Formats: sequence, structure tokens, C-alpha cells
Amino acid sequence: MDNGVDCKIILFSLLSCKVKILLDIDGVMVPAKSWSPPPQLEDGFSIFSSKAVQALNEILSQSGADILLTTSHKHRFSVGQWKKIFEKRGIIIHGLSRLPENKNYLSRLAEIQNWLATRGQAESFVIIDDDKSLNDLPRSIKERLIQTQPMIGLSQAHVSEALRILSSSLELA
Repeated sequence: MDNGVDCKIILFSLLSCKVKILLDIDGVMVPAKSWSPPPQLEDGFSIFSSKAVQALNEILSQSGADILLTTSHKHRFSVGQWKKIFEKRGIIIHGLSRLPENKNYLSRLAEIQNWLATRGQAESFVIIDDDKSLNDLPRSIKERLIQTQPMIGLSQAHVSEALRILSSSLELA
């Protein structure tokens, strides 16, 4: 098989499976700079880094993944409003959902572990987050983590790793 056929098979496999990007916003889409608040658009939310937008669009277009928001802002807006926020920033999304509202003030680590414990069907996923508490995830889950540098965020350097993770089989203990 030539590389073109291999790529088509991989792309078909990704598109025929339900895959999710567990996505944080601060430190991923919006670089965290403590000395300067990020500029906002008229919708009341921060402007996304152009590099992060380009990288996320590439991951989304090649994987067909849906976004599952894990950010602490996830319930600040409705799903419909979030879709408009992403679209306004140039991100083409296939599907978008949020983790449940965090009424018990759980850590991001606990929220993700709860999602993993309660999801009904096997689906491939990648976690894109800058939260250092995620280093305590079980090894099989941590292997699905792309941990961004908060002041840089998501970049082109993360794209191939995200696609590799999304196309790899799940081996969760």
C-alpha cells in the first residue's frame, strides 16, 4: 500500500468512530499571562490564540472529533452559545458538549475520572489541558493527555500527537 491509501484508511477509521477532544480553554486556547488579562470579543469571552485555532482546526478536520469542554468556564454559556463562540473565532466544530456542572468543586482530575467512569460506550479521546493535577491520572489515561504550556497553549507541535492518540486503540484499566 502507498502512503495515500494508508492515510485514507486511518482517516476513515477516525471518522467512523466516535472520538472526543476533552478541551480546556485557559492555557490551551487562550495563553495564560498573569500580568495581562486576555482581550475579549463582544460576546464576553477571550480571543483565542491564532496558533491554537489553526492547530485545533487541523485536529478537528482530520479526526472528525467532537469537543467535550472541560474548562472551568464550561457552564458560563449554553452549548449553543459555546458553538457561536467557537465559530466566531474561526473554529469549525462537528459536535460540542460539556462535562456536568461542577457543583461540588471537584478538581479537573476528578471531573475527568468521573466522566471516564460514567460514559456508556467506548470512544477514543484525547485530553488537551494545562492542568498539572492531570499528571496524577492513571498511566493508561495519562498517555492520552497533551499537556500544554499555559503561556503558549495549543500549537502546531501538538497536532500529530493528538491525531496519533485519537487513532490509537483504548486500553483503559
